[in-house]
Amino acid sequence: MNHFEIREIAGKGRAMVATKDFIAGEIIFEEEPFVSHQFSWNAAYGYAACDHCMRPLETVLANVRRLANNQTVSMPLLQHDPTAAWFQQFTQCARCKVRYCSEDCLMEAQKRYHRVACLGAFRADDTHPINILNETWKKMHYPPETGTIMLLVRLLAMYQQTSKKQEFLEQLQSFQALIVNREQKIYHKMLGENFEQQMEQLYGAFCNAFKGEEFSVFTTPDAFKTLMGIMGTNSQGIATSVLSQWVSKVSELPLPDADKAQLDNTIDELYAKVGEFAGEFLNNEGSGLYILQSKINHSCVPNAQSTFPYSNDIVVLKAITPIQAGEEICISYLDECLLERSRHSRHKILRENYIFVCECPKCRAQISEPDVTSEEESDGEMDDYEDDEGMD
Repeated sequence: MNHFEIREIAGKGRAMVATKDFIAGEIIFEEEPFVSHQFSWNAAYGYAACDHCMRPLETVLANVRRLANNQTVSMPLLQHDPTAAWFQQFTQCARCKVRYCSEDCLMEAQKRYHRVACLGAFRADDTHPINILNETWKKMHYPPETGTIMLLVRLLAMYQQTSKKQEFLEQLQSFQALIVNREQKIYHKMLGENFEQQMEQLYGAFCNAFKGEEFSVFTTPDAFKTLMGIMGTNSQGIATSVLSQWVSKVSELPLPDADKAQLDNTIDELYAKVGEFAGEFLNNEGSGLYILQSKINHSCVPNAQSTFPYSNDIVVLKAITPIQAGEEICISYLDECLLERSRHSRHKILRENYIFVCECPKCRAQISEPDVTSEEESDGEMDDYEDDEGMD
């Protein structure tokens, strides 16, 4: 039983409100995504993840050696490799060779979308319309990635395969609340300055990939823009890492102080080695649409946090402060560093990426502060957004 409800709040729209008291650290809910997919460039660069749940498909040693581009790297405590528990379960689709972390994930993918999405022998065919669409997207959306057109491809495969099409459309429609008169800013965010020309090219490739009459509900210009808007405003980033899991496990071991210090030094050296080659791109990364999680509003003083503790695409929402029954449950769309910036800076980032103006208690308390950005940002960057103060 869920201990929250989705209700309309004047001036904010839909919101998630607690129906019981939560203590800090308490789980509010866990949720599997409506749909998820690994980022296109992330997959192209060889980041090995289950095609269904994004669980890592490498041993921690193989992962570190790939990220460091060095096959001589060694690691201690490999008996605590988090992949050891499921490594023998790894499997793949017999037709297209797409890999999964378990037979359960393969069967779930087949049940929901892969029966029609499987490209079989055409998976490596550059002339296949789906691959052309993906390459078109990749040329428009270089790393760091914030989305992938393959999320929409999987959505349409789900639609084609389901026998409950009206229910599917209603669920998809539940993500649309933000997509009203804000499309151009969303597309500018995803595709850059030339978004109009790129949107036309992407739309053409999309229609070529989904020519059937059954897809006509998605292939009108307005429907495609809506799909892109849903991806731009509602998709939740997902990152899984066998290295970070290993670090968490070994850091909790009851070691003598000298061994603990040596382990900490080894971990620092490993991150330095992978950082030299992979830089910040250490994780399997993708995005997903979550029906419940997408209903949670932002606050610069959040009382909850979305986490991915299982190294897959299941999101777990936890209370980070006490929450009283009747109180709105809010998360931060910004990381801790961004939350420490000025009100003006936070508003700029939220306008650019989520197309709204925050009126949380922290922002209201700082309303009298000068409209200047934090030291990290240059003067004048806000000019394009000054006319948006009326948005909510």
